[in-house]
Amino acid sequence: MKYLNEHFKLVEEKLAFPKEAVELFEKIALKIENSKSFSEKFQKTLDKYLLPEAHDFGDMCDDMKKLAFCYRVKEYSLTCVWLIVASEKMLELYREKGIDESIYWDSMMDIKYKFKECVECKEIYGIFVGGWYTGFYQMNRFALGRFQFENSTFGAADEFTTSAGIKIKRGDKTVGFHIPSSGVPLTDDVRFDAYKKAYEFFKDQRREDGLMIFECGSWLLYEGNKEILPENSNTVKFINDFELVKSEAKDKFNDAWRIFAKSGYKSPKHWYDDTSMRRAFKQHVLNGGKTGSGHGVIVFDGEKIVR
Repeated sequence: MKYLNEHFKLVEEKLAFPKEAVELFEKIALKIENSKSFSEKFQKTLDKYLLPEAHDFGDMCDDMKKLAFCYRVKEYSLTCVWLIVASEKMLELYREKGIDESIYWDSMMDIKYKFKECVECKEIYGIFVGGWYTGFYQMNRFALGRFQFENSTFGAADEFTTSAGIKIKRGDKTVGFHIPSSGVPLTDDVRFDAYKKAYEFFKDQRREDGLMIFECGSWLLYEGNKEILPENSNTVKFINDFELVKSEAKDKFNDAWRIFAKSGYKSPKHWYDDTSMRRAFKQHVLNGGKTGSGHGVIVFDGEKIVR
């Protein structure tokens, strides 16, 4: 089986991996091709986790760890190679369903973002959160503008009533979304461009009254973040787009790596402080402040947030 094909090289080009990473990934792909046993085992994982549809990528990562140990390659690098190879099947599905290929490539950019996080946190060219990609390869999660959206159902509470009196019950259709670490600022224009694109793309998730419920759970939505960051910051404006269903403080900031890269695994006194956000969170935690997570909803009518 040939894995280092035109698609593989096109992905590398589109995602603009550094030269050293390209050389490493292609070396691994050739190593798989040139070893009968490696190729057979690698192909079995592709068949196992892509057929009849994509599933259980967390288990796929466990298999990559075993293969990497057996054939003496880096686990996270092999996981990235697997995702690149498997992405050819996803492109076929986009074409079969008539979904614009620009959405495919925008969605594939998440591999670049997670690649960057792997370099910053693990100092390895690869992906260390391979299980995250199941939704993309299942054709349920799509990048639309700044955010990534997916079909979902409300599960944050048995029932929640918004400030506009709109009731949302457990199991109601929602559009879940995620905030990739692309580095693009969360300006008003950027946020609302994404909301509008998702409103059009996920027509089947609209309520009978035409409204769409966006739902998100993230460390970014912790209500206390508004005390840490400047009132006019894009992050605070993003938090204010939501009506919070719940927000809870936590004793340990397990998401610190998302802000502080590899230093986030260390004691707060060793966290990086080279950006305003890093300085704000570091000082907050060193002063005994809490961090946490929140879960919120946005009611959107296609043009504006309904309050």
